[in-house]
Amino acid sequence: MLTRSQKEEQAVELREKFARATSVFVADYRGITVDQANLLRAKLRGEDAGGEVEYQVTKNSVLRRATSDSPVEVLSDAFNGPTAVAISYGDPAALAKVLVDYSKEIEVFELKGAFLDGRALDDSEIQTLATLPSLDELRGKLVGLLQAPATKLVRLMKEPSGQVARLIEARRNALEQAG
Repeated sequence: MLTRSQKEEQAVELREKFARATSVFVADYRGITVDQANLLRAKLRGEDAGGEVEYQVTKNSVLRRATSDSPVEVLSDAFNGPTAVAISYGDPAALAKVLVDYSKEIEVFELKGAFLDGRALDDSEIQTLATLPSLDELRGKLVGLLQAPATKLVRLMKEPSGQVARLIEARRNALEQAG
């Protein structure tokens, strides 16, 4: 059992984490086995989770204290029953994708809410966020879009000289055949 001072310390620590976070997800982990919890933690440590991610099971009273008078307080309605919190300091879409996929795989794991860009997300918004491409995928697409015009310009500039070379070759072949 935690003492009052330990709860206050945890609340202060969580408040600092929430302030740095790009997104916060709240889940009900009731009914998952230790092996299933370890599987989730392994997935959250992997590259697919989009960078630095923390996952912890926390008392609801500590969560309420940590979120009071902060933007994350909009999640306080989700702090009931067994509660786990996933905090992302990187790509929110990648973390959402990992958590949504895990909740489909382990049906008893349920996402209760999320916080992103100063507002709470409902279940449908979390599902939509999980379908978005990750930051790395978006960066790759952006590089491709930036690179495409330059490639087309080089090809366009090279094309007339290629046409002239083919015309000269065709004329040479015609002259050789004519004799």
